[in-house]
Amino acid sequence: MKTNMGLWIDHRKAVIVAVSRKGEESIIIQSNAEKQPGRFDGVRSTTSYEAQKIQADGRQDIKFADKLNIYYDKVISMLRDAKSIFIFGPGEAKGELKKRLEDDHFDHLIQAEETVDQMTDPQIAAKVREYFN
Repeated sequence: MKTNMGLWIDHRKAVIVAVSRKGEESIIIQSNAEKQPGRFDGVRSTTSYEAQKIQADGRQDIKFADKLNIYYDKVISMLRDAKSIFIFGPGEAKGELKKRLEDDHFDHLIQAEETVDQMTDPQIAAKVREYFN
């Protein structure tokens, strides 16, 4: 059954809220993508030339992009049965996902795109209900 879906997304997490006549369902997808991996808390290097052991920025960017692609694929797979999609979120992820939806020929489903701050899951669900009612 085709449903209206609202999607709050950033690079770390996506919250998909499906609204239909039967009710509402929320799905959370974690990206597991970290832009800059940090050191372990409290651990200091005891060896010299540690900088040579850290991957170059290009490799980190490629790994980050690969993880985001996997993440976006998971999100898109959850949106395939949508009648219409409302995308919102705080950063660049919503635009990146919109581009991916356009490339996959799902852009006709996108009803609106909106920039909003961080929100709790209940706030996200309420915003989606409000948008589609």
